[in-house]
Amino acid sequence: MNVSRPALRKLEKAARRAAAHAYSPYSNFRVGAAVLSPSGKIFTGCNVENASFGLCNCAERTAIFNAISAGERKVAAVAVYTPTPTPTAPCGACRQVVHEFGPDVLILCVCDGPEQIETSLDALLPGAFGPEDLRRGKQGTSPKARKT
Repeated sequence: MNVSRPALRKLEKAARRAAAHAYSPYSNFRVGAAVLSPSGKIFTGCNVENASFGLCNCAERTAIFNAISAGERKVAAVAVYTPTPTPTAPCGACRQVVHEFGPDVLILCVCDGPEQIETSLDALLPGAFGPEDLRRGKQGTSPKARKT
């Protein structure tokens, strides 16, 4: 998806601010994320940890869930900030959730250092499983079947 440089900069700043709200008493790894909807609205999220570690929620998913709960159904871009010297890409679960709402999104990962990652979701999660696979499955065809 084509996102302007000013919009990406705004998204990055929102992700950095969101990290300040992280609840991370176990890892002390404060992550912030921001998603841009096709309507131009920005939604933020932070990681929320839990003593039962399996119940933690990543910043990217929190931001997407905020957008969805506000009525959005698509995501155009995702920015992720981590307090590290080099950028960190979204985890596998977050990549899958991003795919559900924006298979063609631009992903920007920033950190405290000068490096950043700017990539597509397809580069991070090639051959992703999504809603179209379920529709094909209902039609009696094999999802992602290869012809040899």
